[in-house]
Amino acid sequence: MLYEFITLHRDEIIARTRERVQGRAWPSVSSRELDYGVPRFLTQLSETLRLEATETPYAIEAIGSTAARHGAELLTAGFSVAQVVQDYGDICQAITEIAVARSAPISVEEFHTLNRLLDTAIAEAVTEHTRLTAERRSSEEVERLGQTAHELRDELNTALLAFHTLKRGTVGIGGSTGAVLGRSLANLRTLVDHALSAVRLAAGNQQRERITMRAFLDEIAAASMLHAEYRHLRFSVEPVDPRLAVHADPQLLGSAVMNLIHNAFKYTPADGAVTVKAQAAGDRLHLEVADECGGIPAGKGDLFEPFGERRGRDRSGLGLGLSLAREAVRAHGGDIHIRNLPGHGCVFSIDLPLALESVTTPASV
Repeated sequence: MLYEFITLHRDEIIARTRERVQGRAWPSVSSRELDYGVPRFLTQLSETLRLEATETPYAIEAIGSTAARHGAELLTAGFSVAQVVQDYGDICQAITEIAVARSAPISVEEFHTLNRLLDTAIAEAVTEHTRLTAERRSSEEVERLGQTAHELRDELNTALLAFHTLKRGTVGIGGSTGAVLGRSLANLRTLVDHALSAVRLAAGNQQRERITMRAFLDEIAAASMLHAEYRHLRFSVEPVDPRLAVHADPQLLGSAVMNLIHNAFKYTPADGAVTVKAQAAGDRLHLEVADECGGIPAGKGDLFEPFGERRGRDRSGLGLGLSLAREAVRAHGGDIHIRNLPGHGCVFSIDLPLALESVTTPASV
């Protein structure tokens, strides 16, 4: 019986599934997915198959109800809907591969039952996950709108106070008051950029074009130098191969990169350095933003979570920059990774597909 086969080879199926999960490029993998999600998926399928083999099998409604609760649990645990679908499929593939390799006496009907249960479970889990995600997003959008309005008002008030002080002529534009005005205007620009990116991502409105990385980063550098100057930081962009290019929405990609740079500025102390470099790695672009923040403290949660925990003392801003940056990069078929360098800093790396005609590094042998 299939459920007996799954019970007997549970550890091997979990190990095979984890190999598949860890080997995939997308969706990204979390430790909780490997430690919690995969075994739980398998337990649910095994129990359902056992009951299917009895005289009183699970009703389809019961299977759907269980899967719906499972989808809600996965959302609470931080799993994306893509992970829900992919993990079910990985488990099914692992079961099939091991059964075939061991010439297990499993009937065609049992495999049909497995596929039917997977289909029902995926549909119900995804439906519930999507419903709850929509509810959460609606709530988050209201919160985001309110916090954005407050942040805009605060920055605008600061800018106006600095402007009126400068207008009286009692202080010079090159002093501290001028710096306050500059920082406030720069922060206002960032907030507006966040809002534009959020709207375009929500609407699925992308206008992709070929972007040459050298010219793109030249523009980024020009905008970033002012921020670095106000914060007394050293900012540099390493030389970029003129052949490097990607197909992307300039506003969304620019917003993502600027968010990473501003995040680096925010946590790097005065006189520290922030460096940007871009290079090819196979058919992918790796764009890195390295800072000197001292490293990410142990125990910090997901830095990309909207309104999430900050990694340092500075609690200014909405906590949306990294979240929007990752969303924008993933919309282009890429992702953002973090390399922590305790005692020194950290490196945020954007990974994107290169334009086909771009230079690529030779594949390793």
